[in-house]
Amino acid sequence: MRFTRLFTGPAKKAWAVFDDRTGLGQVLSHQLSHPVPNTTGWVGWSYAIGSAVLVAFILQVVTGVVLATAYVPSTEDAYDSLMYITDQATLGSFLRGLHNYGAWAMIIFIGLHVIQTYLVGAYKFPREANWLSGAVLLLLTLVLAFTGQLLRWDQTAYWSTYVLAAQVERTPIIGDRLADLALAGDTVGGATLTRFYAIHVFFVPALVFMFIGFHLWLVLHTGVSEPPQAGRPVDPKTYRAWYQKYLERNGVPFWPDAAWRDVVLGVGMVAAVAALAIIVGPPELENPPDPTVLQAYPRPDWYFLWIFAALAVVPPALEDLVILGAPAIFGALLVFLPFFANKGERSPKRRPWAIAIVMIAVIMVGTLYVAGERAPWSPYVDQPQLPVEVVAAPEKRALVAQGAQFYYQKGCQACHRMGNWGGLYGPNLTNVHERLSHEQIVISIINGRGGGMPAYAGNLTQQQVNAIVAFLEAEKVQRGEGEPPRDAGEVGAQAED
Repeated sequence: MRFTRLFTGPAKKAWAVFDDRTGLGQVLSHQLSHPVPNTTGWVGWSYAIGSAVLVAFILQVVTGVVLATAYVPSTEDAYDSLMYITDQATLGSFLRGLHNYGAWAMIIFIGLHVIQTYLVGAYKFPREANWLSGAVLLLLTLVLAFTGQLLRWDQTAYWSTYVLAAQVERTPIIGDRLADLALAGDTVGGATLTRFYAIHVFFVPALVFMFIGFHLWLVLHTGVSEPPQAGRPVDPKTYRAWYQKYLERNGVPFWPDAAWRDVVLGVGMVAAVAALAIIVGPPELENPPDPTVLQAYPRPDWYFLWIFAALAVVPPALEDLVILGAPAIFGALLVFLPFFANKGERSPKRRPWAIAIVMIAVIMVGTLYVAGERAPWSPYVDQPQLPVEVVAAPEKRALVAQGAQFYYQKGCQACHRMGNWGGLYGPNLTNVHERLSHEQIVISIINGRGGGMPAYAGNLTQQQVNAIVAFLEAEKVQRGEGEPPRDAGEVGAQAED
């Protein structure tokens, strides 16, 4: 295909001169006209998924560059600069939406691309390096997604970084060094934000560009894998010769015979992302980060929510195994798969275990995502305060009512359930006075307990501790009598009375 056919008049002459001096047209013509298997139906559309990932990344680069012109990567100004971009900058809200939903699209399509490649055995000879470079791109995409969340510099982003540091710190021998590397110090601060900004904007995108170029070169070098067929196994000794003959019989030029699907899917994806950016808008910013607010329970973006759920439901004794072992096993499978299974059948019909593995993985991730969305273990921060007539008998109402207020103000009710009210994150405190003595309850409040409960020594006065303990020991609460109020405003009025 000659590119001069795409131009007329002066443009044709200008392109001819440019092509003569650079030779770019000849190179592009050769690459775009390379033969690929002739595919139809859903199989043909599945071959366009990889191109959709590339389009999504280009969208991320374009929108990211524009957003970077107004974003200020400093602890004092990062949050305000995002508020300015969202509320005042021309098309700022739209650009943030494009960048956000473009990340969604990139993760969705790269996940689909990995599943499709695995199911059809496209990682087998001679495309082992294609699979490995794609695995690196998958990892880099996840790093981009996580580092981008911190750049919002709100409460969730701030505390999510501490969660990351706590996970990597469990790594044997080098855990402390990895945590310091992640935080750029001992705490989350300006150096952390600058480091994540550099990783998100410069370092990882440069690696992605490099590996995308390498991945595309490998596709051209080894050829696009043909649709698998049962009873036609891959034999490294004869495959290359067979593949050349296959293309001579069934091959078509990539452009335009096959590339039109890539164009349609890419344009459709960008249109969907733009529609979401306009209709739904960018993700809302939470409150600015406040290190003094200890009762913070960050929830990751939806594509990491299933990991959040897995860490929440796993028994404490198995946390290190899951946090360190699961990623190591997954990474090892990605790396060693093409070396130990690079020949034989490619058709899913002859590889039912491959279908089973994908189904189990999808069901597991989907189930954990639903659990993470519901998050019964997370604090319910919107819990209403208990009404005064429920928490105590008249002779004890004043002290217990004060305790109920402190219990609510300090966030205890968001984590603990009493009677018919409260969250499920911490232990159920119904009848706690029957399980713990008065002294043990006081010690638990002052010194904290395992499982994430902070120590309140220095955060509560002795009078406040006494009031909370009186509230915890109130008989009516333990029986779960009464109905919860309709809203927190109603509760406050009752408590003040």
